[in-house]
Amino acid sequence: MKIAKGKLAGLQAVSNERGVIAALAIDQRNALRTLLAKAKQTAPEAIPDAMLEQFKEAVSRVLTPHASAILLDPEYGLPAARKRARNAGLLLAYERTGYDKAVPGRLPRLLEHWSVRRLADEGADCIKVLLYYSPFSAAPINEAKHAWVERIGAECAGADVPFFLELVVYHDAMEEKSLEFARLKPETVIGSLEEFSKPRYGVDVFKVGVPVNMAFVAGAGQSATAYTREEAKRHFESASAAAGKPFIYLSEGVSNETFNEALELAAEAGARFSGVLCGRATWKNGVEIFAQQGISALEDWLQEQGVKNIQRMNERLRAASPWFGFYGASTAAALSS
Repeated sequence: MKIAKGKLAGLQAVSNERGVIAALAIDQRNALRTLLAKAKQTAPEAIPDAMLEQFKEAVSRVLTPHASAILLDPEYGLPAARKRARNAGLLLAYERTGYDKAVPGRLPRLLEHWSVRRLADEGADCIKVLLYYSPFSAAPINEAKHAWVERIGAECAGADVPFFLELVVYHDAMEEKSLEFARLKPETVIGSLEEFSKPRYGVDVFKVGVPVNMAFVAGAGQSATAYTREEAKRHFESASAAAGKPFIYLSEGVSNETFNEALELAAEAGARFSGVLCGRATWKNGVEIFAQQGISALEDWLQEQGVKNIQRMNERLRAASPWFGFYGASTAAALSS
């Protein structure tokens, strides 16, 4: 198989020398503003935009020397993009943050004043969009989402830029952290990966959560469990087999320790993941330090604990498979068209 020149260059730019994506994510917007507001004990609207920009800049400056890439947003993240280390590629988010809760289906929306071409002009090596998805949603809702992804895939193909699809699974009638959804999560992840692996969508890499809720794996300390450790491993295997494109794991807001446990389980299961795009598991604990003590204290924390967090993640990536291996190639160059 061959890959278009621009897409190949973009994937190489965000990968390390092994062809593994060891990326840092800090494209949070409303979520980061909410974290800062909670730390400062104020309303989210009282947090100035400059505070988000400053936090992202510090994370980028201190942590990207230890990452293969960084994911940012064009709203508050472009100054941070310019502060990244030379070794780090750049992914830019194309979707608007959140969704309109007054409209059923968690429908996605794109940033109004941006396009794939404009993001690439800002230095994006790859484009990322987030999609809330459930195979169990009503057909009209999912048809709208399918068409939306098709349009983005076509736009990325036209600009010859890699398309990363972030799948955040859910169920309309269940709370995502519940035992009920934990039992359904493997099927939901597998169904989502099977759908968007179809060539019509033009996805190059999936960014997806692990197929189990680690809090409900036997031995995690919960009074109720959704799966034994062996059952959880089988879910990792099944989700890996369902992915028709290379995939990387996102941390879904869990702690660094929990995400590391998930990566360990993925390795034991032989899942063919090609890396991570890890956000809050790396830098979340620095938010309160920044809010209470300022930028110098944040930088000190990032140099100490933040670097340890990302290095711990990189150790887990020894079990990751190069993305080009998915296509049967021994090197990325072998895929050059």
